[in-house]
Amino acid sequence: MNMVMVNPEPLYVAVSKDLKENKLNLIWAIQNSGTKRICILHVHVPPTLIPFMGAKYLPGSLKEQEDRAYQEFERQNMHKTLDDYLLICQRMGVQAEKLHIEMDSIEKGILELISQYNIQMLVMGAASDKNYSRRMMDLRSKKAIYVCEQAPASCHLWFICKGHLIQTREHSLDEGNVEAASPLVQKVPNSEAEHSLHLRSHSHALVQNHGANLTNPGQELFRRVKSANDGHGGSILDVSFQDDTEGYSSPCNQMGVEVCRDESNGLSKRSPSGLSTCPGSTAVEPALTPNLITEGGRMNDTLYDQHEQPKGEAENATRNAYRETFRREKAEKDFMDTIHMAKASGSLYLDELDLRKLAEEELAKEIEELDNIKSQRDKVKEELQLAHNQKSSLESQISSSELMIKELEQKIISAVDLLQSYKNDRDELQIQRDSALREAEELRGKRGETLRMHVSQLFSEFSFSEIEEATSNFNPSLKIGEGGYGSIFKGILHHTEVAIKLLHPNSMQGPLEFQQEVDVLSKIRHPNLITLIGACPETCTLVYEYLPNGSLEDRLACKDNTPPLSWQTRIRIAAELCSALIFLHSSKPHSIVHGDLKPSNILLDSNLISKLSDFGICHILSLHDISSNNTTLFKRADPTGTFAYMDPQFLSSGELTPKSDVYSFGIILLRLLTGRQALGITEEVKYALDTGKLNSLLDPLAGDWPFVKAEQLTRLALRCCEMNRKSRPDLHSDVWRTLEPMRVSSGGTNSFGLCSERHYQPPYFICPIFQEVMQDPHVAADGFTYEAEAIRGWLDSGHDTSPMTNSRLTHHNLVPNHALRSSIQDWLQAR
Repeated sequence: MNMVMVNPEPLYVAVSKDLKENKLNLIWAIQNSGTKRICILHVHVPPTLIPFMGAKYLPGSLKEQEDRAYQEFERQNMHKTLDDYLLICQRMGVQAEKLHIEMDSIEKGILELISQYNIQMLVMGAASDKNYSRRMMDLRSKKAIYVCEQAPASCHLWFICKGHLIQTREHSLDEGNVEAASPLVQKVPNSEAEHSLHLRSHSHALVQNHGANLTNPGQELFRRVKSANDGHGGSILDVSFQDDTEGYSSPCNQMGVEVCRDESNGLSKRSPSGLSTCPGSTAVEPALTPNLITEGGRMNDTLYDQHEQPKGEAENATRNAYRETFRREKAEKDFMDTIHMAKASGSLYLDELDLRKLAEEELAKEIEELDNIKSQRDKVKEELQLAHNQKSSLESQISSSELMIKELEQKIISAVDLLQSYKNDRDELQIQRDSALREAEELRGKRGETLRMHVSQLFSEFSFSEIEEATSNFNPSLKIGEGGYGSIFKGILHHTEVAIKLLHPNSMQGPLEFQQEVDVLSKIRHPNLITLIGACPETCTLVYEYLPNGSLEDRLACKDNTPPLSWQTRIRIAAELCSALIFLHSSKPHSIVHGDLKPSNILLDSNLISKLSDFGICHILSLHDISSNNTTLFKRADPTGTFAYMDPQFLSSGELTPKSDVYSFGIILLRLLTGRQALGITEEVKYALDTGKLNSLLDPLAGDWPFVKAEQLTRLALRCCEMNRKSRPDLHSDVWRTLEPMRVSSGGTNSFGLCSERHYQPPYFICPIFQEVMQDPHVAADGFTYEAEAIRGWLDSGHDTSPMTNSRLTHHNLVPNHALRSSIQDWLQAR
């Protein structure tokens, strides 16, 4: 029978975008399709994530143009893959076309295409190629299972895996189309269904041959009855027989008796007379009986005997045919059981081969491990032999060592005696050292007096009348600050803006504090320490450089509606303050502790560069202040300063150390972060940090704080505010190494607080004549400061007027400005 049925409908093959995975399935469909057309069916699933710039984004999260471009790129790749499938069909000489749809679900897209195009035949994958095995009989793909369950009954489905037919789902058609219903299955060679069909056709053919043999006795009987009927003048009734020789379907014999089979055991149902009957069968005996009766009403014995003999032969032949059919069906069943047993035996044989292969691999591993153990055993033997040799060598060394011990004992006894004599010499030298230290301390005190006399020449002394003139007789409108020490006025001194600190008669600070601030600020220079220009000793008045942006306290409070400080500026101010404290604490020969560190004592210049001021109550620590049990510098003093910023351990013990400034620095750092008041700020910040609410506590006026930096600064500040001073971090090795990288990454200034990009130059550093930074500044009679070479050249050329005011100069004497010269040198060095 021809296995390929001509059908105008194409054979649809569902493929994915993986050409390698579906190539074998497509080739199987082409080889088993005969002359049919092939239609490549594909469901395009839009991507759920779009890769862009090294990351993946959800559709719609990027710009519309970028999203649309990537979607179009995916569609072009889909068409390219489908064209590759069509190329395979073209190379195999098959006419092919492609059909695709875009949906979020592949299985639902396949069902939509089946419904939309009324697909009758579809080939799709049963599972991925990596899941294929020779014993695979079920679908393992969720998509295949879904399509098999939900596809219309009119669609015939073939499920393929790695070029092998796994399962078929036939459609429901009319009886006239049964032969064309499953052409692909009919072409599968050596299948069980084809073999079973062959056996059944062979059995039915045998039954038909038996039925053909039975027609001869019936025809002979018909001939004899016909001649008897003719001899009796036609009084005997005619008998008609049905000659069915076209096929065997039930099966039936040629006398019209149909065979009815029981499907459970293959046995035939029999009538009481011994003949098999079926519904709709023709009864022979009633039709013949009237012809066997003569006209006189008697039975014709001859005809009856002639009738009974072929009847019995026919019944025997029919009975033998039934037995032969039953025997052949039993043989067919036994044959199928044998095939199944052979398949099971083959599967068991393959499993046994796999087990044997595993056993051989395990045996090889054990042999390899045994060889390793043997090699390790040989190595241990060698090491053991070496250990024995070392043992004998050590025993000989021990015997020689015992002799050496005895000799050393004698030497130790003599060394103890020598040590005792050395101890006596040491005590004598200790006494000499103490006396030398006392003499050195006396010399150091004398040297300090000399140094103070020399330092007093490094800044200018002003008369009280000059101070009054500079402040317009202390005009209240020029007052820029007020504190417990007195008042601060803005003034013009020698044509330079200055800040004048006037000590109040009832101030907490007296002449000692005034002298200490003069001594400290006249000896040290740092870009983040306020510059002392001069002093008026008779009224305890100090003259500083003028800083127009006021104090850090004013800027945190946005006084006079000034703009708030950004978080970058706050980090830079913290780094500058840390640099100034490191400079003070490491000052030689004596360490300096500020003792009153707070935002109101931190001033800001026109570029918001911080300057630490108010050294009236600072403390100088010397070697005499080292404790007896450690090397920590401390000084016993009465607690002074602002309570909220004071070291709690200093308040309780009266011992002031550099770590006391670290505590105050931690409080200032917390204020820079939060903008809140100092009292109780540590507990508030700790609670916010522990509960994960730090972001709500940061000062919003500073801008959008980087949370990682803010959290790192917060933890650093809390460490600085530890109650136990030993738990506080070191400014140089810990705090500075944290703040400096933050300042650099935030785009701040350099480590000296100077603007690295603009190289800011204070205007009073510039010579009015040369318009350059002065190297040797001198003050002329007009009160202006000039470069010495420039003003001398002006005067030597015959001029007797001021280069700035064009007024006549009262004299030609020039006074060196030591304070300004020192500031310029520090600035140049920092730059």
